[in-house]
Amino acid sequence: MELCVSLILFLVSLPAFLAKEVGHASVVVDGTVAIAHIDNNFVCATLDWWNHEKCDYNHCPWGSASVLNLNLSHPLLAKSIQAFNQLRIRIGGSLQDQVLYGVGDLKYPCHPFRKQKGGLFGFSTGCLPMSRWDELNHFFSKTRPLITFSLNALSGRHHKGAGVWVGDWDSRNAYDFINYTVSKGYQINSWELGNELCGKGVGASVGAEQYGKDLIKLKHIVNQLYNDSHIKPAIVGPGGFFDQKWFATLLQVSGSGVVDVVTQHIYNLGPGVDPNLMQKILDPSYLDQISGTFDSLAATVRHHGPWASIWVGESGGAYNSGGFNVSNTFVNSFWYLDQLGMSATYNTAVYCRQSLVGGHYGLLNRTSFVPNPDYYSALLWHRLMGESVLKVDSNGAPHLRVYAHCSKGSAGITVLLINLSNQTDFIVDVKNVLELDRADRSRSTGKGSKFSHGLKRTVSWVGLKASDGPLHRKEYHLTPIDGNLRSKIMALNGVPLEITKDGNIPELEPVIVPVNSPISITSFSIKFVVLPHFEAPACG
Repeated sequence: MELCVSLILFLVSLPAFLAKEVGHASVVVDGTVAIAHIDNNFVCATLDWWNHEKCDYNHCPWGSASVLNLNLSHPLLAKSIQAFNQLRIRIGGSLQDQVLYGVGDLKYPCHPFRKQKGGLFGFSTGCLPMSRWDELNHFFSKTRPLITFSLNALSGRHHKGAGVWVGDWDSRNAYDFINYTVSKGYQINSWELGNELCGKGVGASVGAEQYGKDLIKLKHIVNQLYNDSHIKPAIVGPGGFFDQKWFATLLQVSGSGVVDVVTQHIYNLGPGVDPNLMQKILDPSYLDQISGTFDSLAATVRHHGPWASIWVGESGGAYNSGGFNVSNTFVNSFWYLDQLGMSATYNTAVYCRQSLVGGHYGLLNRTSFVPNPDYYSALLWHRLMGESVLKVDSNGAPHLRVYAHCSKGSAGITVLLINLSNQTDFIVDVKNVLELDRADRSRSTGKGSKFSHGLKRTVSWVGLKASDGPLHRKEYHLTPIDGNLRSKIMALNGVPLEITKDGNIPELEPVIVPVNSPISITSFSIKFVVLPHFEAPACG
C-alpha cells in the first residue's frame, strides 16, 4: 500500500518535475568516524534588551520584545520553547553592557532603558529589577530552557576615546546579582561577560589582556558563590566578532580552564537594508566565505585554548535587526540551515540565533508569537540532527548543499539537502563509503557473484544493516507556500505549518518512503532525509 501511495505521489508531481532541469548528484557519506561534534542542545536562541525605541531603516521591529517587558504569560511563547524539550537561550545583546541589576547596594534608581543622545548605542543605562528577574525565572521553571546570562562588562571602566574603554571591571553589582540568583536556586547554565567588546568592538572595546584578567575575576566569583553546587555554570566569552590576535591573547592571559566556552558573533549577510540580501542568501559562493572564519577560530582555540568549546553566541544573518520581509520569511532558512550545517563541521558546539522574539529575524512573531519559517527549520534540526557530524563528499552542483549527522535518538544517519537552484531539481544518490570500500575489495579479489554485486550497488546508500521486513526512510520536505520565497508560511511535505485550532505547535510528520525509491529535491527547497538502516559505526 505504501509503495502504491509513493508511486501515485511521484506520478502526480512528474509533470512539474520534468518541466525543469533535472540534475544528478552523487553523495558519499563516511559514517566510520565523526569529523566533529556538537552539543545535544546545539540550537539556541537569544532574548535581547532592545525596546520599542530601537529603530533601523525607518522600521521599529522590537516592540515589547525586551527582556524587561516580554509578555511571559502568552501561552504560545511557552509552547514554542517547550517544543524543543530544553531550548538553549542566551540573554544578552548590545545594551547588556549598560544594564544594572536592582539588588544589593545599587546607588542608582532602577529605571528601564530610554533614548539618550550621546549614550552608547543612543540609549541610557537600564536596570533589571529583581521582581522581573523572579518573573523570568518562574517562566523558565515551566519551560525548562538552558540559560546563558551575559553580564555587563563595562561597569567601573571609563571611556578613553575612540570607543576604547579602560580600567578594571567593577564586579560588585554582578556579584550581588549572581549571589541573589544562587540564593533563589535559579538555574543558570553559563555566565558570559560582555557583548562585542573584542577587537575593534562594536560601540565599545576592551583590550584583550584586561578582558582576560576580568574573566579570571568572574571565574573566582562563580567558584565562590557556587561552592556548594555539584555543577558550576560555565564561563563564556568574549561574545563578539572574531579577531585572531585578540582571541589568542585572551586565552593566553586567562590561562587553562578559565574560559569554558569561546563565543563569536556572526552577521555575514551584512546590513539588513541591503537590496541584495536575498541574492546573497542564494549564492553558494557567498555562503562559503564565512567558512574561513570558522576554520580560523577553531585553529586558534586548538592552539591556545584546547580546553574550551566553541559557540556562535549570536547570529542573525543581517545586522541592524535583520532584513524586512526577508529574515522572517522562507528564504532565510537557506542561510540559517546552511549556517547550522557548516558551523557544525568546525566543531561549533552551540549556535545561538538572534533572536527568539524581536527584530525582523525573530523566530517568533513579536506580537502573536506565531512561528516564522526559521522556527520550524530550527525545530527539525534539533529533533533530527545528532551530536556526531559526518564527512560528506558530493559531486553535485554548488547550489546543492549537503550535510550529514548521526540521527538524534535513533539508528542511522540524517542527511540535510539544501537546493539553492531556481531551475534544477536534483535526484540524489546517497552512497555509503563502507560499501564503496567493500566493492573495491570485491573487484580486486574477483569474489562475489554478478547478482550480489549488482544488489549491493543498487542499495549501497542504505549500508548493510540487516532488517526484518521492508526498509523505509523518512523525509521532511520544506517548501514555501505558492513558491513564494518571501512567504511567512512554510510547508512540510506540502502541508502548511500553522498553529493548530487548539493553539499548539503543529506536529512535524514525515513522509515514509520505500528505501529503494529515488531521493529527489525540487528547486528552492530543503529536505531532511532520515536513513535508519544506514551502516555508520560512528553512530554506535
